[in-house]
Amino acid sequence: MTRTISHWIDGKIWDARPDRTNDIFDPCSGEVAAQVALAGRAEIDAAVAGAKTAFDEWKEVSLSRRVKVLFAFRELLDERAEELARSISTEHGKVLSDAIGEVARGQEVVEFACGIPHLLKGGYSESVSTGTDVHSIRQPLGVVAGITPFNFPAMVPMWMFPIAIACGNTFILKPSERDPSASLVIAELWAEAGLPEGVFTVLQGDKQAVDGLLAHPDVRAVSFVGSTPIARYVYETAAANGKRVQALGGAKNHMIVLPDADIDAAADAAVSAGYGSSGERCMAISVVVAVDPVGDALVDAIAQRSRAVRTGPTFDEASEMGPLITAVHRDKVVGFVESGIAEGAELVVDGREVPNAVDSSGFFLGPCLFDGVTPEMSIYREEIFGPVLSVIRVANYEEAVRLVSDNPYGNGVALFTRDGGAARRFEREVDAGMVGINVPIPVPMAYYSFGGWKQSLFGDTHVHGPEGVHFYTRGKVVTSRWADPGAVGDTGRPDLGFPTNA
Repeated sequence: MTRTISHWIDGKIWDARPDRTNDIFDPCSGEVAAQVALAGRAEIDAAVAGAKTAFDEWKEVSLSRRVKVLFAFRELLDERAEELARSISTEHGKVLSDAIGEVARGQEVVEFACGIPHLLKGGYSESVSTGTDVHSIRQPLGVVAGITPFNFPAMVPMWMFPIAIACGNTFILKPSERDPSASLVIAELWAEAGLPEGVFTVLQGDKQAVDGLLAHPDVRAVSFVGSTPIARYVYETAAANGKRVQALGGAKNHMIVLPDADIDAAADAAVSAGYGSSGERCMAISVVVAVDPVGDALVDAIAQRSRAVRTGPTFDEASEMGPLITAVHRDKVVGFVESGIAEGAELVVDGREVPNAVDSSGFFLGPCLFDGVTPEMSIYREEIFGPVLSVIRVANYEEAVRLVSDNPYGNGVALFTRDGGAARRFEREVDAGMVGINVPIPVPMAYYSFGGWKQSLFGDTHVHGPEGVHFYTRGKVVTSRWADPGAVGDTGRPDLGFPTNA
């Protein structure tokens, strides 16, 4: 019988028979490998109720004890990183080395959260007025939720829950219904690390689960990563229900190559950042902007490398790129390729035929490279989320920066150059939230925050790093005065005037 992937509520697998399920596919074969339970009202209410009950105790747990659990989780994650990575690769399709890298980048946030005693330190001001002191503290919100995408089923949740839990909140994860198994591996690691029941919950599901969390009165904050239309919906719906929201949307990341750049290094970067994880990354490079006269040499170098990328089964060590997540998504990406051809772009490398894919029923698509792309074409305007790289040629630096800044997305951007002055000017002028200088995927370290601008972010708070700590806590300022009968200003009489600092 096909196994069913269920929820994790109150520290254990939810064993009630689901009313609804969703098929989970093996992307390499196209076959149904499992089913995932889809939460209804009963599961949503049970998950939130369990998390709310757990919060009453977890918020009172000392910082030292919280950190002890975090360190134990970190050690278990390190020991079982390959197990977690294999669960990702099996359902997502990304090659194992890529999945291991995903786990490693997520673990960096766990390590950052282990420093929570320092990160939660408040301020203190003595004698702001006669005999009066002021100090600030940050306190947890309560039950918080994370709604995460299929492309990083471990890393993106780990951008959220380590900091949320370290700050004293309880966390409900609603992972993608396309590759949900990683969430249960994580839940088991938390339990083994000694995290109390209900502090970390997994609620499997689809839109019904999302809407249930967005509307539930006991959920205080929602973090989201996904497409721009859904990010906007999550932001507007959660905010209308009085919740704090950070909703990261889609992207159209550009890589500008100036004439003085190292062409080989730029081509290597474009192929790695454009086709890694089959292009299913919110930080993937999808547009290369070639500044005259570098275009011909750059396209030739990228094409040569693109044709050499080996697309094949996920666990074949020779494979550099695996299949896409589902047949529907693969067909959608192929549709963009066909639109690009119809709109007049030159398909330099055609990945629609994949000679190395053993099983033609799998969801494979090889690297696709377009030249002669213009801003009016759908392959430029839309987020494709697949192994499709477009080259746009421009006359000068100013035109390149204007192209990037005029794009409605503002997630990440890269510049390849040997000119330090141009690089400094670029990082100040470009309209995007994350900038790489000779770095194609500028994903910040955990102690900086991740997030874009414009339609790549709804809300004003990025994830993880210092902004993550602020998102999952709220500030409180305490002004205290202890009466001293002998002190100047203590008259012993009421004063109905508005207090002044003196």
